[in-house]
Amino acid sequence: MTARAAAGPARGIAITPARSAAAAILADLRDGALLDRAFERRTAALDGRDRRWLQELVWGTLRRRAWLDAMLADRVRGGLLRLDADVVDLLRLGAYQLVAMASVPAYAAIGETVELAKLRAGHGAGALTNAVLRRVDRERGPDGAPPVDVPKDPLERLALEFSHPLWLVTRWADRWGIEDTGALLRANNGEAPVVARPYGVSAAALVDELHAAGVATEPPPPGAAWPVDSVRLARGSGVGTLVGHDATAERAAVGRHMHVQDPASTFVTLYAAFGPGARVADVCAAPGGKALELARTAAAVYAGDRSPARLARVRANVARLDVPNVFPYAGDALDAPLRPVDGVLVDAPCTGTGTFRRHPDARWRLKPSDVAVTGATQHAIVRAAAALVRPGGLLVYSTCSIETEENDDVVDRFLDERAGEWTLEPPPAGAVPGAVLDGGRLRVLPQRHGVDGAFAARLRRTAAAGAMRHVDA
Repeated sequence: MTARAAAGPARGIAITPARSAAAAILADLRDGALLDRAFERRTAALDGRDRRWLQELVWGTLRRRAWLDAMLADRVRGGLLRLDADVVDLLRLGAYQLVAMASVPAYAAIGETVELAKLRAGHGAGALTNAVLRRVDRERGPDGAPPVDVPKDPLERLALEFSHPLWLVTRWADRWGIEDTGALLRANNGEAPVVARPYGVSAAALVDELHAAGVATEPPPPGAAWPVDSVRLARGSGVGTLVGHDATAERAAVGRHMHVQDPASTFVTLYAAFGPGARVADVCAAPGGKALELARTAAAVYAGDRSPARLARVRANVARLDVPNVFPYAGDALDAPLRPVDGVLVDAPCTGTGTFRRHPDARWRLKPSDVAVTGATQHAIVRAAAALVRPGGLLVYSTCSIETEENDDVVDRFLDERAGEWTLEPPPAGAVPGAVLDGGRLRVLPQRHGVDGAFAARLRRTAAAGAMRHVDA
């Protein structure tokens, strides 16, 4: 940063805290941070309205990044590759405001982005940003955006139109075809709903409490697979004011009767169907939503995570809802400090390709090699978790990925290795809708079921294994 840039914006144009936070969040992502954590850290001092505006800007920019890049590259002499990464991100933020956020005046989108560029990269960057964004604004067509050259290849066209890496589009098209893949990409670019699960009250009672606190609810999306007692909150309801640190007294009272969970995750716990009175372990528990669901019928749920920060979120959720039968513990899923239990849920770390609408940064962070590497780690966790299941008990393996290497391949490899000792067992009739079952396995797909993607398999232990080492919980 130059001395002149450090002096602050010129011509009396003030940069809003929300726009400054947006630039900082994208810089955090380039340094390897995850979007959710960067957002929470950079928006702690903002009010709810600014947080919602900022989320629309950052999530939208990431969801349409490839298309924004194509639009900008046509208007930057020499293309974007010659520019500093910070300037490219600022151009993306400014262009998104111009073409996709109708509530933002063009002068604000351009002027504040230019001042941010000066502040972060100097006057030369500011001049370039001004020229490019003014050209974008000048060349906008009837649809609000300037024209972009569309590739003739259908997969390249999909990758550009819906802003996904071409390698992901190609592998999905190989599996489902172009039409189904297009539906998946469209779903990934949609806004994820906020869905509440009632806790300690009925769904109807929770809806009444929400309405009394000024929080509107909506019906499930048409055609979506939906647990009968999940409640969809209206857009802009401000879930942080219900379960977050800034919850008002009235809204915090409502927050003690609910937790937030996408229907796909709820389906995993319904599919698990460990049975009433079971003693179960959730060995990859953070942030704790699945452990809370299992606790509805289990005698005890041991909820573990190796990350102290993530485990703190489990403890916070358990304390907020005052759940007496969830017992958080610090421990690695590869060596959980537990005696054998009736059931174990392995909600394995994964690429998260089923949750791109919630985590649009993930599509740009993933590499083709990540799928294979993650699958190997998942297999190791499954083998370790199997040792925690008593004879006759259940092991439930799940992910929020839609990739075969992380799902069916992991389960099939484990069953092949333990033939005669473990078998695939479908859930009890009616545990989940038949539409999300595939040969006894849970398979939830965004393009078909209107919710996040998820996979799970129930594995029944039919014989005792060899000697196992246990440590008291």
